[in-house]
Amino acid sequence: MGKTKNRIIKLAIFFVTITAGIFIYINLFKRQDMIEYKMNPDLDCVKSDWKGNIVINGRFQNDTIPESAPAWDVVKWKLTKNPQREEKKSEVYRLPVENLSFPLDSSNQIIWLGHATFIIQIDSVRIITDPVFENIPANKRKVSLPCDADSIVNIDYLLISHDHHDHFNKKSLEILSRNNPSMKALTPLNARRLFDTDILKNVSIQEAGWYQEYRIEDEIRIIFLPAKHWGRRSLNDFNKTLWGSFLIIGKNKKVFFAGDSAYGEIFKDIQELFGEIDICILPIGAYSPEFMMSSSHMNPEEAFNAFQDLNGKIFIPMHYGTFDLSDEPMGEPIRRLVKSGTDNNCIENIKELTIGQTFIIE
Repeated sequence: MGKTKNRIIKLAIFFVTITAGIFIYINLFKRQDMIEYKMNPDLDCVKSDWKGNIVINGRFQNDTIPESAPAWDVVKWKLTKNPQREEKKSEVYRLPVENLSFPLDSSNQIIWLGHATFIIQIDSVRIITDPVFENIPANKRKVSLPCDADSIVNIDYLLISHDHHDHFNKKSLEILSRNNPSMKALTPLNARRLFDTDILKNVSIQEAGWYQEYRIEDEIRIIFLPAKHWGRRSLNDFNKTLWGSFLIIGKNKKVFFAGDSAYGEIFKDIQELFGEIDICILPIGAYSPEFMMSSSHMNPEEAFNAFQDLNGKIFIPMHYGTFDLSDEPMGEPIRRLVKSGTDNNCIENIKELTIGQTFIIE
C-alpha cells in the first residue's frame, strides 16, 4: 500500500512539474502581441484624434483585445437544434421582384438589387455597393436579380464594405469591370489582394482606414467609417482585410451604407461627426442564433436603435430575404423591424423596398 501511495505521489509531482513547465514556457517564450495602427497615408482623416485601425499580429481588430476566428461557435451552431426550425420550414415569405430596365433617368435615387447590393445615384454620380449577382458558396439566391447583370453600366464608383462572400463576389465584379472599364473601387485597407483575377487586377483601387475620406473627382464626398465585424474568405486569411461602412455626402443629402455590423457606440460617434443622416441603409438579418451572430450582426431592434443613434430620417433595410444565412425565418427580420417602427410611432420613416424597386431621393 505504501509503495502504491508513493507511486501516486511521484506521478502527481511529475504532472504538476510538467504542467508548471509548460506554463512557464508559454509565458516566458510566447510571442508578444505586436500592436500596430494603420491608415492610408495618402488619404485625409476626418477624426482628429484617430490613430488608425488596430492591427494585432498582422490581423485587423475591432479593438485592442485580439479576436480569434469563431470556429468553435460555428461547430456549436451546427450541433445545436434551431428552436425556430419548424417555423422556418413553414415560412412562405419571399421578397417581390420588380423588373429593372436601363438606362436609368438622372434623378437622385436608390435601387435595391438584393442583400447588400444597391445602385445609389446622387448628384449625377452612380455608385454600386457590395455587388453579388448570383449564388455564393453553399448558399443560393432566394430571389432573382431584377435585371440582366450585363445591363448595369455607367457605374462611377464601386464600394466594397468587406471580404465575405455575400458582399464580395468575384464573378459579379468581373461582369461589372468588363461593362464599366472606368469604374473606380473604394475599399477597406488591404482589399487590393482580393482583386487578383486577370480581369480585376486592372481596376483602379483606393484603400481607406476608418474615418478616412477617399479622393473623389466628382462633387460628392465618400468617407470610410467603422463597422463592428470581421473578415475572411478562406482558411488562412482571417481579418487580413479591414471592414467598414460608408457615408456618401452629396450637395443636399447624406446617405449612410452600413455594410455589415453588430450594434455599438460607433453609430452615435458617426452622428456626432456628421450630424443627422438623411438616408440610412442598415442590415437587419442574419442574427440567429444570438451566441453566434450578435458580435457581428444586428437584429432588427438593434438596427432600429442604430437608425435613431444616427438621427436618421429614412431607414432602408437590407441584408435579409436574398440569402438564407442564419436560423431565423426569412420574413422575420422585416416583420420585427416594422413592429419596432410602429411601436416607436415612426413607421413612415421605414422604406421597405422590393428587389428592383427605385426609391427617389427628394
